[in-house]
Amino acid sequence: MALLSERLSAVAEMITPGLAVADIGCDHAYLSIYLARENISPRIIACDINSGPVMRARENIGDVELDDRIEVRQGDGLAVIDPGEAESVVIAGMGGKLMARIIEEGAAILKEARELIMEPQSEVGYLRHFLQDSGYRIISENMVTEEGKFYPILKAVHGQMNWESEVYFRYGKILLREENPVLHEFLIVEKNYLSGLLKELSEKEDIPHVFVRIEEIKSDLALNADALQLVSEPGLFEDNRQII
Repeated sequence: MALLSERLSAVAEMITPGLAVADIGCDHAYLSIYLARENISPRIIACDINSGPVMRARENIGDVELDDRIEVRQGDGLAVIDPGEAESVVIAGMGGKLMARIIEEGAAILKEARELIMEPQSEVGYLRHFLQDSGYRIISENMVTEEGKFYPILKAVHGQMNWESEVYFRYGKILLREENPVLHEFLIVEKNYLSGLLKELSEKEDIPHVFVRIEEIKSDLALNADALQLVSEPGLFEDNRQII
């Protein structure tokens, strides 16, 4: 059995020990197996919409003789989970908009869950907005890098969240407050990419759709600059600081 990746290890660290877990989008069930082997969770339901991963998950779980601790189900999102079965719900390895749909459609299941752990691979700003609008409060965030890619991990519970500045949604208020070093690295990579793209497009700014894209990039660079300032200067972050 392969060792847990840096990304999935960070997801596992977010899960409260002792809770029953629903692993949504389980793929080959590496996370589920880890949770059982390390006695982090007494019971795991590993779910995936596709038959291939479900078959491989069952094989992997059988190989390590954890069939009594992990149940594999095939289905879309939380549709195969009954209310009260999962105290901790993990959704990993998909885009933020798809995660939002799964959360919205699984509201009845999540109503009885204690925590929601997410690892979005795109559209994380959209997901943070959705969580705030849907009555969730983000209580922990992390970011890791693996094979040259950056992965944010979020932990949310039921409650009110009143983030106001777009820079918080784009990059994560908690990551900014904690001056997360991986976020700092990501911001530098993003700044260099956007700056290069802006320089390239500026040579074609007389084309209408290119001009629109240039303005979008300038806005993105402004948010990036605000975020870089927060993670680069110790003690600068304040909860009531207004970022224009």
